Amino acid sequence: MKTILITGANRGIGAEVARELTDAGHKVYLGTRDKGLNLKPCSNLGQNATWLTIDASDSKSIKSAYKDLSAREQMLDVLINNAGIYPDGDMTILDIPREQLVETFNTNTFGPVEVIQHFIPLLEKSNEARIINVSSGYGSLEGMSEDVPSYCLSKLTLNGVTIMFSKKLAASNIAVNSVCPGWVRTDMGGPNATRSIEEGALGMVWLATEAPQELTGKFFRDKIEIPW
Repeated sequence: MKTILITGANRGIGAEVARELTDAGHKVYLGTRDKGLNLKPCSNLGQNATWLTIDASDSKSIKSAYKDLSAREQMLDVLINNAGIYPDGDMTILDIPREQLVETFNTNTFGPVEVIQHFIPLLEKSNEARIINVSSGYGSLEGMSEDVPSYCLSKLTLNGVTIMFSKKLAASNIAVNSVCPGWVRTDMGGPNATRSIEEGALGMVWLATEAPQELTGKFFRDKIEIPW
């Protein structure tokens, strides 16, 4: 049984990954920034699931979450940085304001960096720890869209974060990878998305549980490595 923390676990792909991992017998901490949010998608996960308040855009919240989890657990086997926002709307690279870029990066990029930094002590106590950064095809160099500027740039940079941490944490046997769930039918992806939520969760669950530990510093979709 692994001990796993998923940020942004109260809905969408995060909730589905939590369901599959708890069904498999793992202990999952469901990270959410606000327990006043709709928690219904995770309401039936049973005793293997525990809520943890963590807002990836807020340094104080991240520090508090680490203190909370470290008081409950001796180690953390898997950290899934899933929390993210997609706020671009009709803005393009021609008119997106600095404030929007900063807001998106705070959650999608700076958040995962700080979450990893704080939770490293717990991850280092696991024999085969794993960090999974939920990226996007929009974060690949070939997949970037000038019509989704802040999201694309934040995920492109998140992939750089994956590479850097994979090198820095290699000596601690902590695997660090990015994953693309694809265009998934969630609140964020919308009803016209081409993939089911189960298909979107596939690569994340695999990286958390079955992927060879020596795989690190890579970008995956559906268990297959894809180009940066």
